[in-house]
Amino acid sequence: MSGTCLNIVGWSATSPFGFGRVAFAEGVCAGRATDASIDEAQWSIPAGRACVVPDFDVRATLGKKGTRTMNRLTGLAVSTVGDLLDAVNRDAPPEEIGLVLGTTLGSAQSAMDLTRGSLTATEPFRVESGLIPYAVMNGAAGQCAIWHNLRGPNATLAGGRAAGLLALNYARRLLLTGRARTVFAGSAEEYSEARQWIAQAAGESGRVLGEGCAMFALTTAPVPDPVVELHAVRAMSCPDGDWRSGVRRCVEHVLSTIGVAADQVWAACPSGAAGKAGLGERAGLGDVVPDKVVLAPVTELVGETEAVSAMFQLAAVLSLAERDPASAGRFALITSIDDGGTVAAALLRLPVRNS
Repeated sequence: MSGTCLNIVGWSATSPFGFGRVAFAEGVCAGRATDASIDEAQWSIPAGRACVVPDFDVRATLGKKGTRTMNRLTGLAVSTVGDLLDAVNRDAPPEEIGLVLGTTLGSAQSAMDLTRGSLTATEPFRVESGLIPYAVMNGAAGQCAIWHNLRGPNATLAGGRAAGLLALNYARRLLLTGRARTVFAGSAEEYSEARQWIAQAAGESGRVLGEGCAMFALTTAPVPDPVVELHAVRAMSCPDGDWRSGVRRCVEHVLSTIGVAADQVWAACPSGAAGKAGLGERAGLGDVVPDKVVLAPVTELVGETEAVSAMFQLAAVLSLAERDPASAGRFALITSIDDGGTVAAALLRLPVRNS
């Protein structure tokens, strides 16, 4: 979807760099890698490396009330939404604040725990009832709304690596059709034993997995100093595996939405997908914009974060732009591809800061 410009008025992230926007920006700008040896006392998986949020514990972060069975994915999302609420001016009533959360499949760990409990219990229905709300895909988004009293539209989108851009697109539709005055859009991914085992079973044991959550506040209302303007989001399918052509077409589409030339692009940030898909994505970007504006993938610093990867890409672009005066008034591209056959791109205009 493209057309009317939307303002992003705030953002926050919980990432392997730490808690909050400042920690993320400092980590990205310093180029600090976050992979570390897995704590085998905490995770029941073979020795390896991962990029996890440091010192994150759901009950320590959110308190003990209502968190006994809350999974890591939900804790990351609830905590990040709370940080974003603190960062933005909440002038819209609760019923006019929507939330859109991108995911891969919700919490693989909770789904597997619930299934295992049903299979091993004396009777299949004798499961831990507290796990059920978190084993469904939209559990995290629902808990964010309940926890923070957000009573506007609430949606969960499963899109893998492209989930964040799909969430932005859905948020655009809510805003442009008057369903909400403000929408919090983003995505979340947890690190877990289940996710690590899934990666190994798929022959992807060489990937370093990461986790986190990033959320952005969007509005159609005019604001004097937006963080960034969102001008277009586009998602396409790539059923034939020709990622280069798919990315090129998607990028050309978002640029043509408002007539942006390639030399007006300050930065383009690819998803950094592994293998041929990632190479095709990088080549497709290079077909449209100069190589010098293509940034190194954020995955090199925070690992394969799947559903939250596109939102970390956006957060990285904003973090770098804040420290580069040459970005003022120019455009940034975010691209993402997912193994399921989705190609997505977003076009944003960076602000001119008053000195």
